[in-house]
Amino acid sequence: MHSTIFDSPFLKPALRRLCRKFLQAKGWQLDFSAIEGVDKGVLIGAPHTSNWDLPYALMLGFSQDMPIYWMGKVQIFKFPFRSLMMWLGGIPIDRSKSLNVVTQAASQFNNAEQLYLVIAPEGTRSQVDEWKTGFYHIAHQANVPILPAYIDWKTRQAGIYRSFSTTGNAEKDIAEIKSLYGDLLLRHKGNKY
Repeated sequence: MHSTIFDSPFLKPALRRLCRKFLQAKGWQLDFSAIEGVDKGVLIGAPHTSNWDLPYALMLGFSQDMPIYWMGKVQIFKFPFRSLMMWLGGIPIDRSKSLNVVTQAASQFNNAEQLYLVIAPEGTRSQVDEWKTGFYHIAHQANVPILPAYIDWKTRQAGIYRSFSTTGNAEKDIAEIKSLYGDLLLRHKGNKY
């Protein structure tokens, strides 16, 4: 196997410093204190209505030195971007195949000492009335907390509200998680939650 630029031991520390400086220069205020002592979790980000959500989520993750992974359509993992997407923590998902994504994702937590799986609960950038429940079932099956993250473009604040343990009652738990976001869900692109 041949070596690539992504194998450099200097790249991730340099990217971490660059992300911290960029966010600081842009005036972002970050609060990730909710994950102190939490090594694994399903990190959800809502609302997800912009192509900028993923780059900023990656930047925030790099700035906090968090090993984040995310799932994306298999189409974005094609040449020439496949190596970059994988290095950035991407996991290609082929929605045309009937694979049990929940079980596969949950099993990844068993093999990792530290892992944050980033999922957009809407499942799309389009406006939706209800969240998909895959993120909930992954967290519950893996016995890891849900970490509700936010990016508030208006106030330039980002972070994680708190560590949320699932009870098995998805409807009740998801309603409680949504309530953490308050008016952020209502103000962003007119979404109605």
